[in-house]
Amino acid sequence: MTVIIGIDPGSRRTGYGVIAIEGNRHIHIASGHLDLTGFPVVLRLRHIYLELQKLIILYQPIEAAIEKIFMSKNPSSALKLGQARGAAIVAFDQLPVSEYSAREVKQSIVGYGAATKEQMQYMVSRLLNLRDAIQADAADALAIALCHAHGRSLRRLLKA
Repeated sequence: MTVIIGIDPGSRRTGYGVIAIEGNRHIHIASGHLDLTGFPVVLRLRHIYLELQKLIILYQPIEAAIEKIFMSKNPSSALKLGQARGAAIVAFDQLPVSEYSAREVKQSIVGYGAATKEQMQYMVSRLLNLRDAIQADAADALAIALCHAHGRSLRRLLKA
């Protein structure tokens, strides 16, 4: 069984999603978000690092996937997002890390690069057979992990 962790980085909320691949099946292991509101930036980054380290120890993923940074109209927001990504990537330590743009993730999950959040949440729930509603940041992180899993399968086929 291959375990992958996906991260949707954010300076106020960082989503995480852990999936397992068994043959052609994708299995939901865990998902949620780190609520970082109310903390100074330095403590937010420390919290991201420490909490992701705990998740890695707990679930033992062998690969990580994270959303690429996008250029924001607000440079301050882009810098904070970059810092959150950096804290997550450092937490991954020795894990191989793959990066995907939001458009790549949407294309992989919904088949349309401009899909809405609702469409993404719906497809993630369907692909992982989730019965309960899933929080948006967790759904995005699971979508990133699924995108990586899909790309991983494709890369394996191309090597054969």
